[in-house]
Amino acid sequence: MRKALPLLIFASLSVCACDSGGVKPPFGGGDAPQVSVDALRSAAKDPDVRRFYEATQWQPVWSKRLEKQLGDAVHLAPKHALLPDMFMPKTLPSDAAEREAALTKAALSYAGALANGRVDPAKASEVYTLPRPKTDVARGLAEALQNKKANVGAWLDSLAPQTDEYRALSAAFLRYAQIASSAQDQDIRAGKPMKPGARDPRVGPLAEALKFNGYLPENAVIAAGAQPYAPRIVQAVKAMQQDFGLKADGVVGPDTLQILNTGPTERARQIAVNMERRRWLARELPPTRVDVNTAATFLEYWRDGKLRDRRNVVTGQPDWETPQLGSPMFQLVAHPTWTVPKSIEAEELATKGPAYFASQNIVRKGDKYVQMPGPKNALGAVKFDLKNDQAIYLHDTPAKALFSANERHKSHGCIRVQDALGFARMLAQDDGVLEQFDKAFRDKPNDQSFIALKREIPVRLMYYTVFLDPSGQLAFRTDAYGWDEDVAVALGRPQAARHKVRRQSGDIGP
Repeated sequence: MRKALPLLIFASLSVCACDSGGVKPPFGGGDAPQVSVDALRSAAKDPDVRRFYEATQWQPVWSKRLEKQLGDAVHLAPKHALLPDMFMPKTLPSDAAEREAALTKAALSYAGALANGRVDPAKASEVYTLPRPKTDVARGLAEALQNKKANVGAWLDSLAPQTDEYRALSAAFLRYAQIASSAQDQDIRAGKPMKPGARDPRVGPLAEALKFNGYLPENAVIAAGAQPYAPRIVQAVKAMQQDFGLKADGVVGPDTLQILNTGPTERARQIAVNMERRRWLARELPPTRVDVNTAATFLEYWRDGKLRDRRNVVTGQPDWETPQLGSPMFQLVAHPTWTVPKSIEAEELATKGPAYFASQNIVRKGDKYVQMPGPKNALGAVKFDLKNDQAIYLHDTPAKALFSANERHKSHGCIRVQDALGFARMLAQDDGVLEQFDKAFRDKPNDQSFIALKREIPVRLMYYTVFLDPSGQLAFRTDAYGWDEDVAVALGRPQAARHKVRRQSGDIGP
């Protein structure tokens, strides 16, 4: 949803409109239709449109050339997984003033969607604190139209993310949308798991579903009737399983079947949501940062603009979701203690007795349980402290086997890091505090020690169910939290079935 741009921005534009450094008429070459100030004031009912014309001293801006450019640009909205009629009416008013105002409203609305996102993430998400873009589209439009050789389409296109990943998402969306428009739904019926080499009448529908999803060539021919589950089809299934984080064994069981039966329409929908999430993000990224994809359960450590490290993580399970946060890391904690949150105490520890607490080295301190440092500590050997109001942080874990699982939404919301000690030492070395960290870790195994980082590291916790993998290919993951649906509906797409990963009981760690 668009928010009204601050009055202060437009006040400053209006004040400097006639100065040499400001925005000033004529606009777009000065050949816009003649419209009286009173007529334009009457037509410009939208607050954003009125503020725009205050900045242009109520000068009309839309010549036939610029109107065509805007129409052509909005017509290309599908490459951003948006619909043209979200922004521009199919029939524009014939009255010159009404038409002028309608064109400006369309331009500002479309520019805002590309630059800042069409949906307000704070309204589509329970928690969202990631850095947002701060693009003043009204100023940008006024400056673009002031140029005699103004190219509205090029300016609009420049507002969307200019990354390889966004371009790949765009190309994939158009491809899946095209497949969906010509595909007929043909669900693969449930039954016994289909194993490589077996003969099964479902092989034909399986191959068609793989074609629709882009895992088999469109011209692949599969005969009717019971056919062998042949190697080329098995390899296509394995590739799909790998993309969605399933065990890539080629066996078509319930989870694989569910993904195949969603079809290209669902893929296009999923990509549209993920493109919108990219538009929510600030375009200028900190060259040194830690990015965690909580949907795909991995993190990337960027140092001075280059990828330094990539490793698996365990994130929150359904009903204990890891929120979407922008939160700086400010210190490392060697041999941490863990104060058990009241929510975990009530749900996980209410039935435990003294023997359990003794075996886990958990003691009562005041009105809270605290787990002391040691091999069974839920935070493992090291904790990465973040600054946020959600009590979310990164940490080690004694449950190492979870990192090799395909489905890694197992925690109570915090992020467990594979080889966390190695990662902590890498960060400490890059920050110049490795000696302090190693000394504290070595000399005080029974006491937690705090090692402040010299420079805080921005950490972004993001929820991407479609992303570029290290090979440069788009990969898909299951919408574990069901959050894709919230954004899809906010984008105006029809309601669809909500799929969430089943919550599983496990260890008590955060």
